[in-house]
Amino acid sequence: MIVIMKKNANKSQIDNFSSWLKAMGFDIHLSIGTNHTILGIVGDTSSLDIEVIRALEIVEDVKRIQDPFKNASRKFHGEDTVITLPCGVKIGGGHFQVIAGPCSVESEKQIISVAKAVKAAGATLLRGGAFKPRTSPYSFQGLQELGIKLLMEAKKETGLPVVSEIMDASHIPMFEYIDIIQVGARNMQNFELLKQLGQLRKPILLKRGLANTLQELLMSAEYILAGGNREVILCERGIRTFETYTRNTLDLSAIPILHGLSHLPVIVDPSHSTGYARLVRPMALAATAAGADGLIIEVHNDPANALCDGPQSLTPEAFSELMKKVNAIRPFADR
Repeated sequence: MIVIMKKNANKSQIDNFSSWLKAMGFDIHLSIGTNHTILGIVGDTSSLDIEVIRALEIVEDVKRIQDPFKNASRKFHGEDTVITLPCGVKIGGGHFQVIAGPCSVESEKQIISVAKAVKAAGATLLRGGAFKPRTSPYSFQGLQELGIKLLMEAKKETGLPVVSEIMDASHIPMFEYIDIIQVGARNMQNFELLKQLGQLRKPILLKRGLANTLQELLMSAEYILAGGNREVILCERGIRTFETYTRNTLDLSAIPILHGLSHLPVIVDPSHSTGYARLVRPMALAATAAGADGLIIEVHNDPANALCDGPQSLTPEAFSELMKKVNAIRPFADR
């Protein structure tokens, strides 16, 4: 249930109302917008009389939310969430950002070279895998803690904030200086990890699972939000279908659907969704036109010899050309 407060309701009145609801065993989530303050009441609200609450002097309206993802729902939080990093980079609410870098950190020279190249082309965040979830236990698993240290060197060299994927809750201390923690598709429903990330006050980039619905993605985001971490970015990265000409099938319809259902930023990964560098450009442009809040793209200085996901990685030169086209399309995006 959500309660929309009147504009003239003061803080003391809202606090008293919240305390009354908490005394009955409900959790309260407060959303202060430009025009309205909204209280989200979490719990079994069947015992609450809507008409009694609606009759209160400070209440403008009361609505029951049918969506199970109450904190992620746009009904609870009508305005777009805008995530602001300490460096000033904003994501969501009309702020479009491009995250770029190699699938895996391989060496100091490699990550710094790629970081400089993507920054020069217009990327505003650097991605790089230190821990790599691989289907085969014999594949390269990433440099792990050393990879984190090398990402910090690239950040120091270029000033780009860093995005990297976490594999396990025990790794959280190592991610202290990572700007955005990525939860990969395979961990989207690792609920114990999501609960731990909900205790942080750091942006979480949550990727959709290979075979998960949009509601399941939003319910995973709900785990993080329910823990108190309000900074979640949703990522469409392709789902597994019967099609074999691509690595996955990019669900572009997820962009407007998620924007309609949720206030959270939505970005798109055209690299993992297609699996081939030649398909990254058209899918990135389509995602931009469809209203995505950003892109996350794999870029490698030597894709043919990459230790991970070389076939889907763009060269720095190809990425630079793509950025020109993305920037040309952005003014016409459907947002």
